[in-house]
Amino acid sequence: MAIRDVLMRGDLALTPSEEKIVRLLLTDYPTSGLGTASSLARRAGVSDPTVVRLVVKLGYEGFPDFQSKLLAEVEARLHSPLLMMEAKRQSGSSDSAVLAYLDSVTAALQKATVATPVQTYERAARLLMEAKGEIVLVGGRFSRHIAGMLAGYLGQFRTGVRDLGVLSPQAFDTLADLGRRDVLVVFDYRRYQLDVMAYASQAAALDVRILLFTDQWLSPISDLAEVTIVSPLEVASPYDTLAPAIAQMEALTAHIVSTLGDDARARIERIEKVRHANAVTLDSDPQENGKRQTSEPRKTAGPKSAKQDDQA
Repeated sequence: MAIRDVLMRGDLALTPSEEKIVRLLLTDYPTSGLGTASSLARRAGVSDPTVVRLVVKLGYEGFPDFQSKLLAEVEARLHSPLLMMEAKRQSGSSDSAVLAYLDSVTAALQKATVATPVQTYERAARLLMEAKGEIVLVGGRFSRHIAGMLAGYLGQFRTGVRDLGVLSPQAFDTLADLGRRDVLVVFDYRRYQLDVMAYASQAAALDVRILLFTDQWLSPISDLAEVTIVSPLEVASPYDTLAPAIAQMEALTAHIVSTLGDDARARIERIEKVRHANAVTLDSDPQENGKRQTSEPRKTAGPKSAKQDDQA
């Protein structure tokens, strides 16, 4: 369990002094826990022994044990593919590497089913479908493609959906039009991108509500998000997998579809009519379908007799 999750456990019986320490740790997470126990106590306005008693109550052997686990968590959040290359190098045949990777993705997908409560998906769906303003989507170098997929789905259900794609200076200009009626959907996984965090923090300052898709180490944007959906990333590869993130995005879409009202269904019907009128897909182009039918070889009943051949 991540230290942040330990600090947020609802079954903890904390004294007022211990609450001050936990509040400080969560407000400035993880930086506040990286100094000495004395510096943490001084900033929280409590005694040194209070800090020690708290970390023991949380299940750690002492402050050094607490801090070492916090450092390990920070290091894991910052791992790059280069750092993980040797640690996750596969031995043996290429076939075994492929199967090991696919098995690890399957395991990650199974973990994703319990990483986020179902109620969180329900809250996310309400946030998206009940928003009175725009839905703006943004992501990192790879995760922005998932943002684009979700934008494609949402655009069928409601108006006012905007996928920012690559965060260019022009994309930041969109902040001028955002406010409390709007929702920002962010996909942000380790290593967290500075431009994505900057956009989200500026949007939050404008009272924009935020739905965050992130990993188990939690993007710093989680401190700003109203709803957070967590995805496991680690697989048998130096590169993290986004397969669970895609599955979670599609699960959210499936939930939205199950709750669609008449207005959304009517919108989908209008979109389908537009696609048919403009021959967007193969099945919507009568001329193309006719060409396919006429190009098929004619069936014959078998070889003709000599008499039939003469008559022909």
